[in-house]
Amino acid sequence: MPSIHSQVLLDVGLDVAWDAVRNVGEAHKLFAPVLVDSRVHGETRTLRFADGHILHERILDIDDARRRVSYTATDVAGMTFHHASMQVADAGPGRCLFIWITDFLPAEMRGRLAPLIEQGTKALKANLER
Repeated sequence: MPSIHSQVLLDVGLDVAWDAVRNVGEAHKLFAPVLVDSRVHGETRTLRFADGHILHERILDIDDARRRVSYTATDVAGMTFHHASMQVADAGPGRCLFIWITDFLPAEMRGRLAPLIEQGTKALKANLER
């Protein structure tokens, strides 16, 4: 199964990063300017991208012990499978590692997903280190 792995070292403490990642209803703040709005209703998160595109995701788990959030996109045209997780891990005093793994089908979706994940990772780093 095709996967995209993105990770970045953050110059911010583990607890600060985890508090932001686990707050799934505030994703638009963490991933600004890529996202401009996010809302959670039950298990469903609705995201609005800067280009106006709307995406719905089902939040599967928020694991405080592993500092990991997992979710699935539910309505991407042309995608038959999607599962992703975001996790933060300790990288020493005042630093942590952000890890984003996305599994998807069909493989042809890589061209649409990879740029968004790259932009999102850069936005997260900039927003957390501010």
